[in-house]
Amino acid sequence: MQALIDKASSIMGMVIILPLIGTGIYLTIRLKLVQMLHFGHSWRVIAGIYDNPDDEGDINHLQALSAALSATIGIGNIAGVATAIYFGGPGALFWMWVTAFLGMATKFTEATLAIKYRTIHKDGSSSGGPMYYIQRGLGENWKPLAILFAFCTIISSFGSGNTVQAFTVSDSFLHDFGIPKVATGIILALLVGMVILGGIKRIGLVASRLVPFMAAVYILASLYVLITNYAAIPSAFAVIVKSAFTPQAGTGGFLGSTFMMALLWGVKRGLFSNESGQGSAPIAHAAAKTDKSVREGTVAMIGPFIDTLVICTLTGLTIITSGVYTKHFPTELELGDIQIIQRNTQPTPSMDGIQVTTEAIAQDNISIHDGKLVNHDILHGQGFLMGHVFETCDENGDWHPVAEGELVFKEDEASKEQRLVLYTPSGHDEDVRVTGNTLLNGSLLTSMAFETALPGKWGGYIITFGVFLFAVSTAISWSYYGDRATIYLFGEKGLIVYRLVFVVVLFIGANLKLEAAWGFGDVALSFMAIPNLIALLFLAKKVQKWKEEYFSMEQKPFRKAHF
Repeated sequence: MQALIDKASSIMGMVIILPLIGTGIYLTIRLKLVQMLHFGHSWRVIAGIYDNPDDEGDINHLQALSAALSATIGIGNIAGVATAIYFGGPGALFWMWVTAFLGMATKFTEATLAIKYRTIHKDGSSSGGPMYYIQRGLGENWKPLAILFAFCTIISSFGSGNTVQAFTVSDSFLHDFGIPKVATGIILALLVGMVILGGIKRIGLVASRLVPFMAAVYILASLYVLITNYAAIPSAFAVIVKSAFTPQAGTGGFLGSTFMMALLWGVKRGLFSNESGQGSAPIAHAAAKTDKSVREGTVAMIGPFIDTLVICTLTGLTIITSGVYTKHFPTELELGDIQIIQRNTQPTPSMDGIQVTTEAIAQDNISIHDGKLVNHDILHGQGFLMGHVFETCDENGDWHPVAEGELVFKEDEASKEQRLVLYTPSGHDEDVRVTGNTLLNGSLLTSMAFETALPGKWGGYIITFGVFLFAVSTAISWSYYGDRATIYLFGEKGLIVYRLVFVVVLFIGANLKLEAAWGFGDVALSFMAIPNLIALLFLAKKVQKWKEEYFSMEQKPFRKAHF
């Protein structure tokens, strides 16, 4: 399964880059830099001065944006940025900025179409999104594409909106508090389950309270770290821009970062973070109370600005200015988490990490002397495990280096796969660990950046707290996206089944490994984006016309601003 996910993630990551960036460029030009020229109007709409309670819809503009942001401001802002820098180097952050700027025009188009072609049900609730504007905007002949999008939305809700969130929370809780992943999975499933049963109105209410709070805490903590490292900020921007176009040795893991690695991981993590072009956010924006589709479009384009240009930038700068992305830190690993290669073998880079030739993988018994491998090295993630030591646990629970032993590749009776087993003079040892120093990835890298500036363990606790809140809010909003897709495909009768499955998958995701969780999320996002991008390209001309008509008329306020 891991091999299939890795292969699909690599292929789809390459396939989606050009359509995603190309669509963003096309819409930016076609809509005449709407993300720049009407940026101020967006904030006036969000402030609520145009809110009309008599308009059709479920929630106001601020709640619609909050619901969409609660799905986008999440693990991608903490762990996703770290992963992009880990694999692509600092230059990946530059390509995240590009994706966000172009994505603002894409989000404007998506939300405008979502309002224009939404369905208002008999009970007054609304449903909208790409499946509706594909079928209604392009015509009934395009319905198979709409069905494909709805199906991909359900699958993606289990990936990017579920398993990745659950895994990152469980990983952080295990690292910081020693809480078992099973326990974290149960807690997440119960919390999310209680909220999603209330539908979009409860989701919008929770999101409008939770998102501003969690974003404020995270932004303030990030600013504190940057103030502490203020002298390194200019050089951080310089290395971001430089490494976006030129290879940088010593960053992006031991392989170094290349232009394609920086571009690929910047776009992949940018898409995962702000979801522009993916088609998820317009499902939330379709619930807004308004009779002006373009008005909600201007609200939606603020999403990538807040998510990526503000919060992801703060995360990236804290990691780069602290310098932790090039440092090795103590770690403990199981035998199944390491890759053993013959010494002096040179691994080759791939778009998703390390490739080792079959000849380089040790197939014979591997000797251990004084806790270290003889004539072999250990790879973990994107780099070598430095200063590695194999240890076994005695009857008293104490760990000791292995004096003499052999690692043997043995077939597992259940899975029929080859796995490493340690044999010592005393026999087969079950309790084995490998300690050493390695580059950090994911939320642990971001956590370490905060810990370098904040006293004690507060840096790590803030990241853990942020991960928890971001993950819960993201899962809640993604469940709504899956809800709407389920109604489109199966009607109201399918909702209870979908919600139960969503909660179960949330528990499963908490117990996955990092590579499997992120890979599954990437594949699901890519498949979801393709039918949506096709619709945006064909309907862009109509959106341009509605935009020009809207801004040619005077927009009269209904009430005072919310803030």
